Amino acid sequence: MNAQRIRLIIGMMTLALVGVICLQIYWIGWNIRLNENQFDKLVLGAMNKVADRLEYYENAAVVEALNKTRSAGKIREAARYLESGDAYRRVDTAAFKDIKPVDTVRDKSNVDMWEYMKVSQLVDTKPLSERIPLDLLGQWIQEEFDNVGISAARQFGVYSKERNSFVIVNGYFVVEDSSPQVTHGNAATLYNSQYRVAMFQRDAESPGYLSLYFPNRTRLVWGSVIWPLVLSVLFSGIILYCFWYTIRVIYRQKQLSEMKTDFINNMTHEFKTPIATISLATDSILSPIILGTPDKIRRFVDIIKQENRRMNSQVERVLQMALIDKKDFHLSLDELNVHDIIYQAVSNFSLQVEKREGALTAQLNAQRPIIEGDATHIASVIHNLLDNANKYSPDKPIITISTRDVSMGVEITVTDNGMGISKEARKNIFDKFYRVSTGNIHDVKGFGLGLSYVKAIVTAHKGLIDVKSEPGKGSSFMLTFPTRVSEQPVKAVYFPVKEEE
Repeated sequence: MNAQRIRLIIGMMTLALVGVICLQIYWIGWNIRLNENQFDKLVLGAMNKVADRLEYYENAAVVEALNKTRSAGKIREAARYLESGDAYRRVDTAAFKDIKPVDTVRDKSNVDMWEYMKVSQLVDTKPLSERIPLDLLGQWIQEEFDNVGISAARQFGVYSKERNSFVIVNGYFVVEDSSPQVTHGNAATLYNSQYRVAMFQRDAESPGYLSLYFPNRTRLVWGSVIWPLVLSVLFSGIILYCFWYTIRVIYRQKQLSEMKTDFINNMTHEFKTPIATISLATDSILSPIILGTPDKIRRFVDIIKQENRRMNSQVERVLQMALIDKKDFHLSLDELNVHDIIYQAVSNFSLQVEKREGALTAQLNAQRPIIEGDATHIASVIHNLLDNANKYSPDKPIITISTRDVSMGVEITVTDNGMGISKEARKNIFDKFYRVSTGNIHDVKGFGLGLSYVKAIVTAHKGLIDVKSEPGKGSSFMLTFPTRVSEQPVKAVYFPVKEEE
């Protein structure tokens, strides 16, 4: 799959994902607004019913007083009867639980309209606090909100326009003082509340209003959408993670495919040269001119053996990595002196460096060079690092291999003055098949398995590996081997080789 098609797929997936998230946000916002409107409607409806019951209760008391008094001064007697409170006590409050705003007591009685208006005007002149039955107000608020299914904590108060302050707060009369308005505590929240309804609207001007405040209004409104919101966020997070992981896998697979293609191409070139050399040497031996010259035959035979060993070495490296991937790999642990292995590697590799007018030096400073390890694989590790240091040094390689004692064992450092490794490349240099770009240098050969093999062997010894490098300033590979690995056989489960995703 080419890069353009991958970007197109990612763009379409991103657009679809953003669209789904936007729809979820819109739906949740719409649901919250719907809940707010429904809650406000229920609250105001219940408050209006409470106001209607208060007004109906007062009207019923007026009618009761007029029906009770039969004297000539009926209006004055009715007013005194109302003042005594007996008329209010005789009203059956249970009889008008389901009253409607249009209901009036006078329309359902034989009371004279003129008398009713006169007595009502006398009642209307009373202070608002005296017109409110304190015990019934809280009861009726509770009943009306129970009817609409709202049982949340609330505060209520009755505001008097005449006093310019609240006269009742949460079922208690507010003591009058010199301040025009209480602006702290419950009164402040009630004063600023959006839930308020006018009281005694039959008056020429409403004397005040009933106000309610819900401390947990936000939680009430969000209560029905909180779980859908949490699940929506959770599922969106899962989708985003899967989306990110899918993109990562796509690019990883693309990178792996490119590395495998490079590996096959490199392997083809690596094998093509020795095969061609062997074929040419074989044809030369069969030549009648060469058959009569034993020295030349021996020379061509040596060439064939050398190229054959070269191919075997390459095949062996590939097979070793295959064993590591299959987790069918064990170390042959013995006590060994890493200095002896390093001396041997330096001795064998010096000629290659000297051919390029370079220098390979050993600075073996470790006082405790004895470790537990596999001599063959540790030697291969050092050879790989020296080979890389030589290959990736453009001019006259200066390579230093040093050792020093550390707390866990011995640290081996291979330093070169080569082209260096970028920060981005350092993230992948231990991956299989990965090869650092060499710019204009085209003679660097390999399969991209060397550092992957190094990392696997070091980790198999329960050691540590690190690299410090800057482009143009060379590289330093630090390998730390513990003095003792383990009494148990070390298996490939310790290898941090990345598996294909």
